[in-house]
Amino acid sequence: MSDQLFAIISTDVANSKPLRAQARPAHLARLEALKEENRLTIAGPHPAADGDGFTGSLVVAAFDNLAAAQAWADQDPYVEAGVYASVTVKPFKLVLP
Repeated sequence: MSDQLFAIISTDVANSKPLRAQARPAHLARLEALKEENRLTIAGPHPAADGDGFTGSLVVAAFDNLAAAQAWADQDPYVEAGVYASVTVKPFKLVLP
């Protein structure tokens, strides 16, 4: 297992709430798998400013390389469900804590 971290930064489409609800169980199952493999550093959504829904998500996890991180991100159920307008994957360096 690699200790190279990558940030997966996703931006939702407008009115993504119903799309998120439909794909959420499968999305969380993939995150749980990363957690069980001790590869997940942090994951969660960006709440909308008005408190209704979300504007995107952040996942920081270990992958062997950028291509592997991108492949994992491309297969996210939220991508398949049309939740995300865009997904950016880039190396991440954990400084604190």
